Amino acid sequence: GQVLELLRGVQRGSEDRKRSLGRLRWALQNEETQQKFVRLDGSIRTLTGLFTSSLADLQLEAARCLHELSHSSVPAVAEACLPVTSYLLTYLSGHSLELTELCLYTLGNLVVESEAVRKQLLPQGIIPVLASCIQSPHEAVLEGVGYVLSQLLQAKEAPMEIIPLVLDSALPQHMLQLVCSGLKAGMGAAVEFAWCLHYIICRHKDNVLLLALGAVPALTSLLLDLASQIPQDAPEGLELLVCPVLRCLSNLLAQPGCQGQGHDGRLLIALFLILQCFLQQHPFLVQECLWLLNNLTADDPFFCSALLCLDLLPALLQLLTCSQMATVLVLTVLCNLAEKGQSQCQQLLQQPLLAQLLPLLTLPDPEAVGQCLELLHLLFLHCPEAAADFTRQGGHQALEQHQSTPELQERAQALLAVVRQPPGAPSACQATLAASS
Repeated sequence: GQVLELLRGVQRGSEDRKRSLGRLRWALQNEETQQKFVRLDGSIRTLTGLFTSSLADLQLEAARCLHELSHSSVPAVAEACLPVTSYLLTYLSGHSLELTELCLYTLGNLVVESEAVRKQLLPQGIIPVLASCIQSPHEAVLEGVGYVLSQLLQAKEAPMEIIPLVLDSALPQHMLQLVCSGLKAGMGAAVEFAWCLHYIICRHKDNVLLLALGAVPALTSLLLDLASQIPQDAPEGLELLVCPVLRCLSNLLAQPGCQGQGHDGRLLIALFLILQCFLQQHPFLVQECLWLLNNLTADDPFFCSALLCLDLLPALLQLLTCSQMATVLVLTVLCNLAEKGQSQCQQLLQQPLLAQLLPLLTLPDPEAVGQCLELLHLLFLHCPEAAADFTRQGGHQALEQHQSTPELQERAQALLAVVRQPPGAPSACQATLAASS
């Protein structure tokens, strides 16, 4: 009854209609009221009429009511708002900043809950409308555009239906510019668009367009800028921008056709500065940095040499026991280095590396132990003297524990065979190397 009263008050057209709308908006903050309201005959039609009214204050108050409705997590409520979507799009190009912002967040909320709304908005031209909104000089509008876009790009149908439209529009270049000017233009919008780029890159097979727009050098120089802000005047919330930027770069560098892009040794220094700055407060960033480091060193001799020449190895080894995920990733990066051959392995062995690997062999995590065995294999292969050194430190006992672990036993037994060789005999690793050369 109360909901019907509210609707009648709004419909009656008396001079205090604005006050009635205000009461309705307040009532629509309740989940149950939202559902009752959309079931009432003519409720959305009435709101739409007021939303399209020529009286600015009524229009704004009706927009606030629609915004409350859009917060509902019940798809039926979002679907009841289908008749309003074309008006929401139209008013995005209006003069009132507050109305534009309300329309953007209402659209973003509706898009999350309902595939029917998304399906209707695409032919209504939401992508071109957002492409024109992204050129707004107003930070609040840009942040709203980023919100709508990030919701669209996370939809299950995005790879087939939404991402191609976005890539065909002017959005990608503007998104990239806004992300890269994040420190100057505004952090909120930069964070939203950085996630948007991340959703495109990880859900779209080939990112030729973004590579052609210079995404790798642009994001690289952004990370250099961000690192130079640390730690003296790092702006609030910097970690929220760093995270998606690291992911974008990581995933772009893992793509075919990207080798050799972003060859800048300063990127490694920036990564370690970011690592040290955020290690305590935001440990989740450690694995993001290490993912990127892994992708940089995976097939790229340039970054492997740079890591060693810039003397970053001690800093990398400090992260070995930072978390379960960090252990595996640091070991993976060390394997990338060791794969490059004898000189790199010798540089690794100048560190107290073997002593640090021993306790890792007792970890309960088979993935970490597996990576550890892989690293030992590469070290013994390229530097046979390391095997004797390892035995002196009690390494064979550590290996013997894994002889009966199904997924590790083969590697453990192969390493034990090497470790038990009498000094001076060609190691099993070398023998296999000779056989295959």
